[in-house]
Amino acid sequence: MNINPRDVVAAWVEAFNRADADSLANYYSEDAANHQVAEGKVKGRDAIRRKFRQEFAAAEMTCIVENIFEDGEWAILEWKDPLGLRGCGFFHIKEGKICFQRGYWDKLTFLRQHGLPIPE
Repeated sequence: MNINPRDVVAAWVEAFNRADADSLANYYSEDAANHQVAEGKVKGRDAIRRKFRQEFAAAEMTCIVENIFEDGEWAILEWKDPLGLRGCGFFHIKEGKICFQRGYWDKLTFLRQHGLPIPE
């Protein structure tokens, strides 16, 4: 069964909002890449799982969907969080799995809002 990209991203958001790194990782193909522009690229499902675990341990995050757009094998997520941060994510989905993700958001604002250390 092939799930459309919009539905994959909607389910991904639900897992993200539960801070469920294992469920999130299952939405990615084995060799997927997640490139958060403010952070750098993470390659492979296991590395992506580890990254989500680290992020959820560091800060409480909630993704509020503003829009999910779909174009062929791509879904675009426009989001905000309860603290006012906004961002956008692009998901390339094949056979119901995310094979590539790129996200854009303001890391400095995120760190300040969560009281996290700001790198030098």
